[in-house]
Amino acid sequence: MENHEENTKAVTETAARYGYDAGDIAIMEQARDAMRAHEDRIEEIRAWARNAGIKRIGIAHCAALTREAAAVQEMLSDEFEVMLAGCKVGRIPLGDLLDDGSTSLACNPIGQVKMLEEWGSQLNVVIGLCLGHDMLFSGHSKVPTTTLIVKDRKYRHNPMQAIQRDEAKE
Repeated sequence: MENHEENTKAVTETAARYGYDAGDIAIMEQARDAMRAHEDRIEEIRAWARNAGIKRIGIAHCAALTREAAAVQEMLSDEFEVMLAGCKVGRIPLGDLLDDGSTSLACNPIGQVKMLEEWGSQLNVVIGLCLGHDMLFSGHSKVPTTTLIVKDRKYRHNPMQAIQRDEAKE
């Protein structure tokens, strides 16, 4: 037992030199243990959440990807409580945020974080939030947050296509 504590202390001291604390190392270990060579990202999220003892998963999603978010909710609901938070939560007029006279509803990534936090989310999953909105969501989230789908309007949420297209030109 004493040897294990010494090893843990040494690892923690080494990791600290790189800017990692014990919580960061726990996330790294859970991620390593969740890697699945022949599984999809949803199964890796499931394994990570299971390894971390997560019971409640929040999904922050773009209104345009409501169907996909509901499908992920259903896929994870057999093992976890899952809550969806759509981007228009709070129904804030865009003009109120940007002071530009807009009458449409604003996306509200900070409202999504608050909604999931109040519900008790222990892990947040981002599905298709706009650039910038994803940054605000992740920056305000107090729990681990991962992205399942990034928004890419041109390539149907697959930005790898832009990279592969450019590589094919060479």
